Amino acid sequence: MGGGEVRKLKAPLSESTVRSLKLGEEVLVEGRVHIGRDEVHIRALEMRDKGEEVPFDLRDGVLFHCGPISRKEDGWKILAAGPTTSARMNALEPRFIREFGVRAIIGKGGMSRATLEAMRERGCVYLAFTGGAAVLAANGIMRVERVEWLDLGMPEALWVVEAEDLGPLVVAMDAHGSSLYEQVDRRAEENLAAIKRDLGL
Repeated sequence: MGGGEVRKLKAPLSESTVRSLKLGEEVLVEGRVHIGRDEVHIRALEMRDKGEEVPFDLRDGVLFHCGPISRKEDGWKILAAGPTTSARMNALEPRFIREFGVRAIIGKGGMSRATLEAMRERGCVYLAFTGGAAVLAANGIMRVERVEWLDLGMPEALWVVEAEDLGPLVVAMDAHGSSLYEQVDRRAEENLAAIKRDLGL
């Protein structure tokens, strides 16, 4: 990770493109990106259960876990777009990926083994964005195409935006069942065990 060429991804993404991404690879995203977090997942899945149409098409699309800060002038402008902790969506994401055909999720902190399995099954990746870089992320959002479900509140609404060079992002969970977070956890456990051995504990 780092020092190599940054790959540009243009949404919508094909399954073959997503499956070609390697763990630790740095990417930038351009094209249509959907922004949504907890409440978007809940409402969309409830609508699906009732047989109702949702006002978006995320097939082969990119979902950004984010609660943006926006201002309305002539149109909407996103001022800050810091990633939300994705683990909040762990209980919802496996089904969401399968129901709506998401190809890439942008967030911070990683997601569960069940989500990783849904990603492996359907061809989806998790792209990690650095926390605290909300203005940098907003600079990668060129235009707000539309916003839905504003009754949920600005940070919980569904935003559809056009992105250009959104990132840099790191492929932290790939479409083959590998996760940087799990690798780091394993390494930490190994190091802890070695330290305990050295100390005779």
